[in-house]
Amino acid sequence: MPDRRQKTKSPYTADRRIPGAMEGETVTRRRFMVGSTHALGGIAVAAFTLPALGFAFGPVFERKELRWQDVGAPSDFPDDAYIPKVITLVPGIGAGGKSTAYIRQRNPEIDKEPGDQYNQFVAISTRCAHLGCPVRWVDASERFVCPCHGGTYDFAGKVAGGPPVRPLDRFYTRVRDGRVQLGPRYSVNSQLERFAPRDPGQATDGIGKYTYPPRFSTPSPPPGSGQKSF
Repeated sequence: MPDRRQKTKSPYTADRRIPGAMEGETVTRRRFMVGSTHALGGIAVAAFTLPALGFAFGPVFERKELRWQDVGAPSDFPDDAYIPKVITLVPGIGAGGKSTAYIRQRNPEIDKEPGDQYNQFVAISTRCAHLGCPVRWVDASERFVCPCHGGTYDFAGKVAGGPPVRPLDRFYTRVRDGRVQLGPRYSVNSQLERFAPRDPGQATDGIGKYTYPPRFSTPSPPPGSGQKSF
């Protein structure tokens, strides 16, 4: 009968008849160099790709704390004019992290969108929705005006003329202990529906709300705010 016992494969390259093998070798020089080259190439690729992946997906695992800041008493704000208030957008970096918000009380004759606990006051961002230049409220014309490219917005912050692709962003507002507080920024479309904050130049109407999704680092909205994520 033939011997069916499994024979142990020799560890030596010469016994296995590997081309270029020398007596006593277990790994040929060619195979060693090829393996070393592949290993070094993999390390080099990882050195470039891992930091990039960490930068791209790191914000997914970050938890953004919901910040509210005091801007004054309810009586400080009329319903027919805006009051500018300096606010902090990015804490810990001094003047570079500050901006201005224009705030007023809701006016039922003007503000037809549904009211809730987070928009008893209207707080308008001064960042133009075109390229991000700072706009200002002009009492004489009752318009928000961008000095850079001629963008104009009406009393509610909707586009009245020029190149902006959406209304001015807003801030969540609430009243706590008799004080008006501002929360995170959010974007709106032409019907003033809430969306996760977008960057300048990104539309929130039509196909634009799908082609410009919010960034991973966008903070979560307050519960019950009705913000759309797309």
